[in-house]
Amino acid sequence: MTSRQRVLTAFAHEEPDRVPRWCGASPEFLAKARSQLNLPDSESVFVRFGDDFRRVFARYTGPEFPLSPDATSRTIFGVERAGQGYGQPLSHPLAHAAIERIHDYPWPDPDCQDVSRIRDEALAWNGQYAILGGDWSPFWHDAIDLLGMETLYLKMYDEPQLVDAVLAHVVDYYAAVSQRIFDAAADALDIFFIGNDFGSQNGPLLSPAQFDRFMLPYLKRLIDLGHAYRLKVQLHCCGGFEPLIPAMIAAGLDGLHAIQPCCRGMELAALKDRYGRAIVFNGAIDSHHVLITGTPESVRRRTREVLQIMAPGGGYIAGASHDYILEETPVENVVAMFDTVAEFGVYGRL
Repeated sequence: MTSRQRVLTAFAHEEPDRVPRWCGASPEFLAKARSQLNLPDSESVFVRFGDDFRRVFARYTGPEFPLSPDATSRTIFGVERAGQGYGQPLSHPLAHAAIERIHDYPWPDPDCQDVSRIRDEALAWNGQYAILGGDWSPFWHDAIDLLGMETLYLKMYDEPQLVDAVLAHVVDYYAAVSQRIFDAAADALDIFFIGNDFGSQNGPLLSPAQFDRFMLPYLKRLIDLGHAYRLKVQLHCCGGFEPLIPAMIAAGLDGLHAIQPCCRGMELAALKDRYGRAIVFNGAIDSHHVLITGTPESVRRRTREVLQIMAPGGGYIAGASHDYILEETPVENVVAMFDTVAEFGVYGRL
């Protein structure tokens, strides 16, 4: 099988020749892996690890905005951030806004994203890999940035129509960008990949009722958009969000990434038993307690255990339980994980 055939077979909840592999890695980890493995570029790292996916992106071509002295980045919605990694917002521009100001806010123009090269970039892989496309669409995080987390929660009770207005404007932008991408290149794509972290270490960040009322309609809008172009839709979601999975499945979501087994409610055997025939699980090999703090031998042992739980019947893609393999992760542990999947993730030998 090609990588693409393997992945799409897993999404069909059938058993391919072997378990597909997913390698999401930070630029810092990729640089370290290139150096330690003596490889010329990032693509060589993905090939070494057997990654069955490739991803294509739109390019921002809109106006440039100068950053204030304390900021290190700015979101598409005008929120400046600073700190380690993506940092934290320096302000919440809509925290005290009336609903009229929500509508008058300078929301970004979807035309600021150039989609003209996406199809050619996807086709350059010659159908070998499963191609991820579409805008990341982190609408929950953007609402937190714009309103502030505590304010957002309070307004869910006090001014639900204001929360709806913010989410509608944010998702209007993301849906329009992804529609442009799909109009240009859907025939060269396989999976619409989006991301919103609805879970914490100890459970969901919203109750199921809050999720159904405020998040699900916008998530379903994006799912329906992907399906309209005959794409599978996969959501990245960190944390312990098991109580929300039934609603995600009911909305038509095809896959979940990255499945953190150290979080409350995310016991792998229970997830596979309850939902394994309804949704694809991608990830599940613990990034923290296994990949970062383990040894190659303990990584091999745990990877085999995860395969034995998650792989039977298909519907599983093996990888780390975080969207990025972080720089502090030992390269030898990541090699051990992917080599173990290659050796023992063969259907008929599991």
